[in-house]
Amino acid sequence: MRAVKASEMINMSIKLLAIGLCINLIGACTTAPPVVAPTSPAEVGELRAGTGFLKGYLAPAEALDSLALLPPPPIEGSPALSADTATFNTLTKFQGTPRGAMAISDANLNFPEAASVFSCALGMQISEKGTPNLNMLLRRTLTDTALATYKAKNKYARVRPFIMLKAGSCTPKEEAFLAKDGSYPSGHSAIGWGWALLLTELAPDRKDALLQRGRAFAQGRAICGVHWQSDIDAGRLVGSAAVAQLHANAVFNAQMSAARAEIARARVVGAPPTAACLAEAATIAGSSLSAP
Repeated sequence: MRAVKASEMINMSIKLLAIGLCINLIGACTTAPPVVAPTSPAEVGELRAGTGFLKGYLAPAEALDSLALLPPPPIEGSPALSADTATFNTLTKFQGTPRGAMAISDANLNFPEAASVFSCALGMQISEKGTPNLNMLLRRTLTDTALATYKAKNKYARVRPFIMLKAGSCTPKEEAFLAKDGSYPSGHSAIGWGWALLLTELAPDRKDALLQRGRAFAQGRAICGVHWQSDIDAGRLVGSAAVAQLHANAVFNAQMSAARAEIARARVVGAPPTAACLAEAATIAGSSLSAP
């Protein structure tokens, strides 16, 4: 075999370099465009027309299997049900107090009202106009975390405490609907705890206030008498699992990034806590001393 001349080696190297550059350029040209998360409710669409609840990031078929995740709810005569009843008797005493009023307010999942639940804990206002990505993040994850509870809800069809104990609730207008909707696990608890986890990820320096508010949101369901404590605990578990699942969704991740930037911009200005926020913090702290 003839020896390869130095000039030929150089030519070959140049050709290989050119081929590599062409491949890289082709790859750059074919790279998928960045994912853009919509902020328009009309673009996202409602889960069911006329409800105001938007589609989640996940298709309904992708919803978490809460039936596989959770144990069955406590049964009649069990120590666990006795504990649930004792907690019901303790927490429903908050009805008619500022803590009870907070629980009634938290029961409303409609936007724009629901957007304000975590405003004090986050230290800024959340709105469709001012923080469109953060607002949409809350609206869509509401659906994802709520739907994740329904395999277990539909299987167990657990009777709600206000019905079993013939005690009424703090949201009487909802009782007819709630009577047909399984108690275990709590959808509100999955939603509120899911929101708290997401916001903690976006604003980790506010984690204590956000997680306390998320817990208070969930515990409000026991104060209102519409959920047993075991429903609430199971709901928080489902909410945590649903949030973990969402992190594999590209649109969700894009919206999280955009929401993080909105929070950073909004908090540059900063604002002292309002009287309402100070009262909210005091109410949560006061009820936590005597509540499970």
